[in-house]
Amino acid sequence: MELQTWIWLLVGLSFALYIAIAIWSRAGDTKEFYIAGRGVPPIANGMATAADWMSAASFISMAGIISFIGYDGSVYLMGWTGGYVLLALLLAPYLRKFGKFTVPDFIGERYYSSTARLVAVFCALIVSFTYVAGQMRGVGVVFSRYLEVDINTGVFIGMAIVLFYAVLGGMKGITYTQVAQYCVLIFAFLIPAIFISFLSTGWVIPQIGFGSSDQNGIYLLDKLNSLHKELGFSNYTSGTKSMLDMLLITLALMVGTAGLPHVIVRFFTVKKVSDARKSAGWALLFIAILYTTAPAIAVFARTNLIETVSEKKYNELPGWFDNWEKTGLLTFNDKNEDGIVQYVADPQINELTIDRDIMVMANPEIAELPNWVIALLAAGALAAALSTAAGLLLVISSSISHDLIKKIIKPDVSEKGELIAARISAFFAVIMAGYFGINPPGFVAAVVALAFGLAAASFFPAIVMGIFYKRMNKEGAISGMLTGLLLMLFYMTKFKFGWFGGGTSEDWWFGISPEGFGTFAMLTNFIVSLIVCHMTSVPPKEIQNLVEKIRIPFQ
Repeated sequence: MELQTWIWLLVGLSFALYIAIAIWSRAGDTKEFYIAGRGVPPIANGMATAADWMSAASFISMAGIISFIGYDGSVYLMGWTGGYVLLALLLAPYLRKFGKFTVPDFIGERYYSSTARLVAVFCALIVSFTYVAGQMRGVGVVFSRYLEVDINTGVFIGMAIVLFYAVLGGMKGITYTQVAQYCVLIFAFLIPAIFISFLSTGWVIPQIGFGSSDQNGIYLLDKLNSLHKELGFSNYTSGTKSMLDMLLITLALMVGTAGLPHVIVRFFTVKKVSDARKSAGWALLFIAILYTTAPAIAVFARTNLIETVSEKKYNELPGWFDNWEKTGLLTFNDKNEDGIVQYVADPQINELTIDRDIMVMANPEIAELPNWVIALLAAGALAAALSTAAGLLLVISSSISHDLIKKIIKPDVSEKGELIAARISAFFAVIMAGYFGINPPGFVAAVVALAFGLAAASFFPAIVMGIFYKRMNKEGAISGMLTGLLLMLFYMTKFKFGWFGGGTSEDWWFGISPEGFGTFAMLTNFIVSLIVCHMTSVPPKEIQNLVEKIRIPFQ
């Protein structure tokens, strides 16, 4: 069967499954829309959380970035997995004990202030829209290659699918759709990796294969280092970033993870606090399967790419090169007009430009795997992007309908009215998400890293001190959140968008990249919060009692 037929078949079947689940699990009230009626079993919630967590950044972009920058890419592995453990152990059980619908709900109640709630809503919207931009970009990348439409059209198709099951089913529909999406994406990620590992090294397990030797007895990592040296690139297994920046990026990703509202809200959907811990354990297991495979895919993809295109005649390159060239994500500029591809580190000589987001997707084609494997990967990439996009859109929708309309603007709104508002909010959120997907500020993983920085700078200190520090009051929390968020936004827009005079990496403060600046902004948030807190009055007694109650998660 031809590749295009396989793609339409598998993608079509997966989309039909998602739509069927959405219809079956449509939400009938706000409790089902926001938190799936608190009836999700721990293993299902763990699987849904893993799908929510493993976004287009994890599936499409993470291995792509690692394949290009090598050792420096380990910050994504360490930061995201470490952050999830931090979230599961430190925050999730306590927030579930609180028992509300959203993160702004916790902020508003804990800090006894509509202003605090409003600031939290603003933070949630900024973080979620930044994050969702990466997901919609990922959808566009997949559609542009495999369904042979341009990236913008691909984004529009993704918007339509997400809109259907997010608006119809809310959290209930999203949860069970994500269970199906996890199954699709993990098989899609593993099967090509197993194939390529076996063909390259003889090992079926990719985690072992990429650290092994090839058919000539040369270790793959040594071979890749040698190829990099020949082409003028830095050593694959050595980093170029400063240790300070590596540390700050890792911390920003960790604490940003622990502050992400679309991940936190997943733990609100289970029946009991103990189920929150169980689902966290299941999710960690499901996440580990992909995250331990990504470095292997990165090594296989990088090695195969260099050996396939470097110093090869352009008119003799395999069909996959032409396929990706048509998308605009892979370009060849024959500077010396010799018809031979010069892929080197020197930008004056280099003739090949590769979008990092295509590496995972192109890998099966480069390795000449069967068409059904390539089609399965396309379906998996779409599942990864759509699952996270749906969770983020729900956060946006609930922040507007529940925290803004229900809690601040119109407290007497009816159940039906709130549900309608939630669905209308989801509709407009999808439109905005599509815009950011068409005009993203960078590669998928880089965009997502900025979202984590924003979450670290705004939410994390307020949540942690809200649970573990009774003295923290509304004045301190509000001041800290605003300071951290605005500082991170300033730094991000200055060095990513060129606002406020712009600047290059040489102008970074203390050599800190925008992706790592979230740690600095978070620490500033802590300091400002504590200073303002001790300059103002203590929280009311009932709030202190609430904190004491939250701190005992199993009661």
